[in-house]
Amino acid sequence: MAFFSIVIPLYNKEKFIKNTIQSVLDQTFGDFEIIVINDGSTDKSEEKLLDFKDERIRYYNKKNEGVSLTRNLGISLANASFITFLDADDYWYPDFLKVMHEYCILFPKQKVFAAAIEIETSKKIFPAKYSINKEFEFEFVNYFKASIKESAILTSSAVFNKKIFDKIGVFDPKIKSGQDTDLWIRIGLKYPILFIWKILVRYIHDENSLSKDQNLITSKMDFSKFIELEKTNAELKYFLDLNRFSLAIKSKLLSNKSLFDYYYNGIDLKKIGTKKRFLLHLPPYLLQFLIQVKLKLANLGFGSSVFK
Repeated sequence: MAFFSIVIPLYNKEKFIKNTIQSVLDQTFGDFEIIVINDGSTDKSEEKLLDFKDERIRYYNKKNEGVSLTRNLGISLANASFITFLDADDYWYPDFLKVMHEYCILFPKQKVFAAAIEIETSKKIFPAKYSINKEFEFEFVNYFKASIKESAILTSSAVFNKKIFDKIGVFDPKIKSGQDTDLWIRIGLKYPILFIWKILVRYIHDENSLSKDQNLITSKMDFSKFIELEKTNAELKYFLDLNRFSLAIKSKLLSNKSLFDYYYNGIDLKKIGTKKRFLLHLPPYLLQFLIQVKLKLANLGFGSSVFK
């Protein structure tokens, strides 16, 4: 049995999948299986993947059902005790699995491990900025406190003990955008994160992600399942309010007043700060201008998030 099961959902990533797979095959720690699930790609993704001849690669082809069901299938097929996900357009540095293996052995009771990332845009490569105080080579962190800036967990940067999915469930297929955040919240409510400061992952920044999110705004997570919990968990409440703020802005850009009101009314306005309160009251045309400026700055490495 392999030590790691690597789940790679594949949908129309013909330009990236070879680099992604190669980054796994180049790992200095080789005790793993790769589970690639083609979610109904319509480009040459499958052709690119089949160029690889390695017995550790297990390939599955299915109709398009979305990334949540694809990752969930990967979890069910995994033979290893530790599962890690890798998006088909990201890639790992050669010692990602080696470092993760070392920490899994060093802390056998720990269930969730995550590494720092760097972000690649069309203009620059730069390290992500975290709301974590760096004291050692790694920190045990509360997910919500650690994710005020960049999320402490990304799908391509973390390792999970498979047993946690039996306790907290898997990706919610009803959520078409933000399903990863929903899972990280459920994980963060039960488990501390061992965060490793060494940059082991490169995340490819999608400059069109904002427009994609807008198109999926009505199927975003609405946080209703956490309403009771956030009443007694201040860290969770603040984290959710930052996400509500982001979604309220996007709703305003789409002139969706009812959705804007829904997210706006859920925010504790006293806690989110003057700047965010000011932005919530700007007209859409000014918000759009500011977003374009922020995207250009993010592309140059001055912050990776539009709304934080």
